[in-house]
Amino acid sequence: MDSIVLLQLFLAHLLTDFVLQPTKWVEHKRTHKAASVYFYIHVVLSGVLSVLFLQRLELWYIGVVVAITHFVIDWWKLEQGVDNLKYFLLDQLFHILVVLVCWLFIIDGFDVVLKKVVTVFSTLKILAVMIGYIAVVFPVGFLVGKATSSWQKEIKEVVHLPSLKKAGRYIGIFERILVLTFILSNNFSAIGFLIAAKSILRFTDKGESNARKQTEYVLIGTLMSFSITILIGMLIRQFVF
Repeated sequence: MDSIVLLQLFLAHLLTDFVLQPTKWVEHKRTHKAASVYFYIHVVLSGVLSVLFLQRLELWYIGVVVAITHFVIDWWKLEQGVDNLKYFLLDQLFHILVVLVCWLFIIDGFDVVLKKVVTVFSTLKILAVMIGYIAVVFPVGFLVGKATSSWQKEIKEVVHLPSLKKAGRYIGIFERILVLTFILSNNFSAIGFLIAAKSILRFTDKGESNARKQTEYVLIGTLMSFSITILIGMLIRQFVF
């Protein structure tokens, strides 16, 4: 029953923000902000749907809370004047937090959640896994960057091809997250698949020194990143699992 309440509130949010909000409404809101009539329709809809999906009219005040907080969050986002990934994620994070707080209030689950949080940070396995993911995302990336810095300078001097900003960094982060996940879930064969997919960055047959240097640099960074992540994953498995 408790999980159903959470899903009902999430469904109401998803329908309000993504299904029942036409592009026309979004554009009108961006242009007119708080003066947009669609803005208020959208806000009211968020509260109404929440109560409808809960199917408990005595919880009408939950709809009011959802609507008011939805207004504040969306108004804040519109006032930023920027529609990018950062503000989209913050907007959704705030909405999700409201949903979670409303859910905990309805089921009277604040004490239970507090106990679970204390348990999480007192469990060896969970702490080890958390440390592992944080390590492969941040320190390992820093280490690989420092270890390949001399080659990176050389590549910049000889290669002038356009590249996406920080693309290599994000590719490395996602690769390490996937590798660690495969190791912890005992899917070692999937690591081979990931390496095979990476093999499209092969040495050129034309013998161009610039292309060869760039390929060598990418392969060195990839293998170093994979090796350290595999080592971290195996250590976690050895001492925790």
